Amino acid sequence: MTDLGGKQVPAMHACGHDMHMSVWLGTATVLARLKEQWKGKLILIAQPAEEKGLGAHAMLDDKLFERFGKPDGCLALHMSSAYAAGTVALCPGYALANSESCDILVKGRGGHGSMPQATIDPIVIAAKIVLGLQTIVSREKDPRQPGVITVGSIHGGSKHNIIPDECALQLTIRSYDDKVHEALKAGILRVAKAEAQAANAPEPVVTFSEALKSTFNDPLWCAHLAEVFRGAVGAPNVFDAQPVMGAEDFGLFGRAGVPAVMFWLGAWERGRFDAAQKSGETLPSLHSSGFAPDPQPALEAGVLAMSAAVIDAFANGVPSQKK
Repeated sequence: MTDLGGKQVPAMHACGHDMHMSVWLGTATVLARLKEQWKGKLILIAQPAEEKGLGAHAMLDDKLFERFGKPDGCLALHMSSAYAAGTVALCPGYALANSESCDILVKGRGGHGSMPQATIDPIVIAAKIVLGLQTIVSREKDPRQPGVITVGSIHGGSKHNIIPDECALQLTIRSYDDKVHEALKAGILRVAKAEAQAANAPEPVVTFSEALKSTFNDPLWCAHLAEVFRGAVGAPNVFDAQPVMGAEDFGLFGRAGVPAVMFWLGAWERGRFDAAQKSGETLPSLHSSGFAPDPQPALEAGVLAMSAAVIDAFANGVPSQKK
């Protein structure tokens, strides 16, 4: 397939979305069969384009809640490589991060490697930018507030002895708090421009894209759902999860003023998972070609947990919505 940058790349996402939609369909089937056990309006969202962070944006921009009614709560699940199939996990509060991509095009003046005095070397400037970015996280950000700046790609030059005109960097920025996120972005701009100015180079071009907002799980509902899930899949199969720096656009539904919870659905075949726990082996994570969920127990747990959560919400309401 062709990515957003026009490059041909393998078309594998490996994040379990086929499992997500199978649980979604299974839950719809169960709730339809048990329609005498609940009463209310249920909206099942087949959210598109999560991989690019566009689906929830588009649906809310298209007045999802105005057209179909603002719900009392929003529920979602996502596969996790951190747990065995047949289990679920909940993380109250921040569960997923703000995420944004950043491109920095460092400009210089190319020339021959034997005559650097006649050039402005963008690769050297880019290297100093990479190092300078690390101090934004380590020396400018409050260490009690999570934040990550990762340079995932650096490309410049085409030959051993030629200094190029440009060098391109690709970054990802992660945080939970919105103010921290904006501070990280401001720091990136400042460092990039300052290093270019120090080298007497043209100002670099810095662009931000693919922004996703952090997902905040309603703490009261999370605590209640933990009890519901214990009844649905068994207490030994319900875990407390830690926040992760991955990103998802589901959080936008919560930011639209609706209590929201996304919970994790375990993936691994239990025998392999238990063996890895004993040996210390790190199993392949989401987006890895080695990620391989165990379908039947994972799907069963997902459908049981989601169906029980929906029926309970109709019967008892969403805790944070109660007066």
